[in-house]
Amino acid sequence: FVEEIASGQRVLNQPAGHLDPGESLVQAVSRETLEETAHRFTPTALLGVYRWRYGKEEDVTFLRFAFRGRVDGVEKGRQLDKEIIALAWLTPTELAARRAEHRSPLVQQCVDDYLAGRSFPLDVLSKPYA
Repeated sequence: FVEEIASGQRVLNQPAGHLDPGESLVQAVSRETLEETAHRFTPTALLGVYRWRYGKEEDVTFLRFAFRGRVDGVEKGRQLDKEIIALAWLTPTELAARRAEHRSPLVQQCVDDYLAGRSFPLDVLSKPYA
């Protein structure tokens, strides 16, 4: 997990981000994980697609694609994205105890789905069109 500042509060989240131009979802998850954690990550399956509407001060809908995969190493000394305050390796029990710090309900939902064995092959994601 990453600890970051969102809406002025310190929160817990999985590494996340946006697609760069011409980038596939699989490429983006590897890049974002590296940028936010310094860990090289290879996605091996799609965990799920999640939708969450954040409607406190602004009406924003988040669409999350979460992945299963493997960590292939760490780039020690790599500068992390400026929004990242710290990394947190937590057990499911530790994560649940910090629920008030979750950036969204999707943090726990993704972990619950992972622990339940949810998985879809990566080929369910279409390749980007030129």
